[in-house]
Amino acid sequence: MNRLVAQGALAERTQIKPSILMMFGVILLSYAVNAMDRMVFPLLASDIRQAHGFSVAGTGLIATIFTLGMALAGWPTGILLSRYSRKTVLQIGALIFSAGTVSIALAHGFLDMLVYRTATGVGEVMQQMAIATIATTYFVRARALAVSITQVAFGLGNFSGPLLAAAAVSLYGGWQGAFFVFGAAGFAMMALIAIFVRPHFTEVKAEITSSLRIVGGADRLWNRNTVVLSIIALLTGLILYGYLGLYSTFLREHLRFAPKEVAVIMCMFGLGGLLAPIGGWLGDRLPQRNLLAMGYIGLSIFGYLLFNQVHTVAAHCVLSLCWGFTHSGVVYVNLWGAQIKAVKASLNARATGLFITCLYTTSAFGGYLMGFLVTKASWGMAAILQLSSLAALCAVLCLFIRSELMSRPQHD
Repeated sequence: MNRLVAQGALAERTQIKPSILMMFGVILLSYAVNAMDRMVFPLLASDIRQAHGFSVAGTGLIATIFTLGMALAGWPTGILLSRYSRKTVLQIGALIFSAGTVSIALAHGFLDMLVYRTATGVGEVMQQMAIATIATTYFVRARALAVSITQVAFGLGNFSGPLLAAAAVSLYGGWQGAFFVFGAAGFAMMALIAIFVRPHFTEVKAEITSSLRIVGGADRLWNRNTVVLSIIALLTGLILYGYLGLYSTFLREHLRFAPKEVAVIMCMFGLGGLLAPIGGWLGDRLPQRNLLAMGYIGLSIFGYLLFNQVHTVAAHCVLSLCWGFTHSGVVYVNLWGAQIKAVKASLNARATGLFITCLYTTSAFGGYLMGFLVTKASWGMAAILQLSSLAALCAVLCLFIRSELMSRPQHD
């Protein structure tokens, strides 16, 4: 392990080698495949609902229940990452995720599909946390930017996923084809990671470099900033997955857009995620509480407009692009980055586990709550209550974050 640390330290004070970029690229590609699969169910939710006779609220629950698996596995994965190889955790996560994806196509009804969707969440969080830990510990000089680069890969998956899913459905002749294709792609990525990714990249220690060290941050996981950020993350789960769980259903069943039009709109959401490095770059240079507050104000406004004021494909494309950037590039990246910066470097993996657990515990029920509000009121009112109001509350809570207590890199 000392040899691995020394190699990692050398990489920090010299130009990053092409081999490092290649390994990081393979890992990011696996994350893009993960993102492609995540977009498949929301895109095909209306078809799955009609095939199985699910209710709107039930469909919303299945669409977002995978986040319950993420919540349940978040904290244990943080512990696993502090004790075992990150590459091993990444591979196990990919196996669980891919197997669960294929199983969804073979589901017979509501309950077994619920189980398979939850299992994909367990696998996804293991992948996600391993990738984020690798990125933020190797590229320690710019941790928010490193997280945002992983979101570029996720954005590429979100952008291409709906198009590839539509092609798979057309080729297979049914919605099950998309799940078979993306499950197989996940297994293929496992093989590529096993062959090309080496421990001297994945297992480096963040707090040890020759000329750089991390200073500041709390020496215990529970502190003022962590508590505030955890409350914000709990509320954010309801916002993000209220949107992701049923937005495509709103477009299909309320606005009567064609499936291809919905696919294009959802692609624009993914395209917005490609701009995530802008938010990550700003997060490494500006007080993150201010950036987060601005992001939540944006989500509040865009959430209202999407479900209340615009009725054309072009308008939804523009606003979906704005939502995608605000979600992935501003809120998600900097909320995660702030949680990491709230503690000292040795607690980074556990801080990530806490963030994942908080965000995805409520996310699991975001789609169900949105569907429930729709049946009791309307799509527009549901968006006002669940998206706009909660986002505005998060913006206010950001003011309680103390920037001076955050950790930061410092040259010796």
